[in-house]
Amino acid sequence: MARYNRFSGGVHPKGNKNTHFNPTIRLDDFKTIKIPMSMHIGAPCTCLVKAGDKVAVGQLIGAAEKFMSAPIHSSVSGVVKSVRKEVASDGRTMEVVEIESDGQYTWHESVKPPVVTDRKSFVAAIRDSGLVGLGGAAFPTHVKLSPPPGKEPRLLIVNAAECEPYISADFRQCMEHPDEIVDGVLTVLKYLDIPRAIIALEDNKPQAIELLQKELDKHRQAGTADNVTIASLPTIFPTGAEKTLIYILTGTPVPSGGLPHDVGVLVLNVSTVRFIEKYLKTGMPLVRKRITLDGSALRKVGNFNVPVGAMIPDVIDAVGGTYEEPGKVIMGGPMMGVAMDRNDISIIKHNNAIIVLSKKDAAIPPETQCIRCARCVNVCPMRLMPTVLDTMARNKDIDGLLEYHVNDCIECGSCTYVCPAKRYLVQSIRSGKAEVRIFKAKEAAK
Repeated sequence: MARYNRFSGGVHPKGNKNTHFNPTIRLDDFKTIKIPMSMHIGAPCTCLVKAGDKVAVGQLIGAAEKFMSAPIHSSVSGVVKSVRKEVASDGRTMEVVEIESDGQYTWHESVKPPVVTDRKSFVAAIRDSGLVGLGGAAFPTHVKLSPPPGKEPRLLIVNAAECEPYISADFRQCMEHPDEIVDGVLTVLKYLDIPRAIIALEDNKPQAIELLQKELDKHRQAGTADNVTIASLPTIFPTGAEKTLIYILTGTPVPSGGLPHDVGVLVLNVSTVRFIEKYLKTGMPLVRKRITLDGSALRKVGNFNVPVGAMIPDVIDAVGGTYEEPGKVIMGGPMMGVAMDRNDISIIKHNNAIIVLSKKDAAIPPETQCIRCARCVNVCPMRLMPTVLDTMARNKDIDGLLEYHVNDCIECGSCTYVCPAKRYLVQSIRSGKAEVRIFKAKEAAK
């Protein structure tokens, strides 16, 4: 068995993979959808439609005019009801396009396979597709595929670890589309001229590993894919975090403040890779998302393929509703996800799960004083001091936050998970990061 590098810290939360063997069900019966003009890190898109306009599936409705932006397309056919400003799920105010679906899902005439012949046209096609990282980070993929000169990747890591509790959307991707995943890996290697690739999964997914290995064996018999291997990794959270995954497989840490291309690595989520292959064949941009729906308040759990922009309450109702009024709805997993402050939130491109908890399970214990036990330090995969960052964030100590590398925190939640004092460590550190961003913006404006 292959030996891998062990990253510092980590925890073993209960997996709760209740939906691992629930095949993906497509849901289409949504009367209206609401698509925000930003579903990526970076500047919002410029809205191209107005109330009364007819739209079709795959039609460009949001133009990306900045480098760190990704175009946005309609996920249904129908009529635009309104374009108005709303507060999105990440707290930003932006334009939102509300579309009344005609239920036909008619493709727009512009949807056709792109012409790709080299790296430049490949990256351009990925930009046109509106693709962002589908593991949850929402980083525009075309930017990730365009590292600075001299930092071109020598290794592609396909992240299928899916170490968050509850979530099984990527596992279903591997179970249902292993052929397109492997083809997608080979496509990325070809156009980006990367010598080799590793598909990485935690060892609690033996069925997916077996299917992917069978697909690789078919390619090898045909004389291809000799430079692609599968890594079965020990199950520990947060194996699937980008920087920890790189260290596990290469033994090389990403430097403080650095990015994967600084160590010659490109990391793509397994769903991202599969989408690339499908897009090159069909030309359909990113307009649908596979999500896991789970949690103690739900009548039915499972994996579902839904149009981007479908409202979370409508998705919940479509699969059977809830036993009770939810105590908390989380976009993403319980460790790294974000709790919703209201119900009228849309499914967005990088959303991989909705966790709906009962009031009992959602109850938050009160904070008490830190007892200096150092458990948070011991489990931090980035070797930080969460309790110190917590104090500095609450005091808005910018110098201290920078000195103790607050921006190296990957917000995995391991510190909060083990804290016996129930300190809101990740919440506090996120606030500290926001204070640092505000400070740097003010300094840059001087």
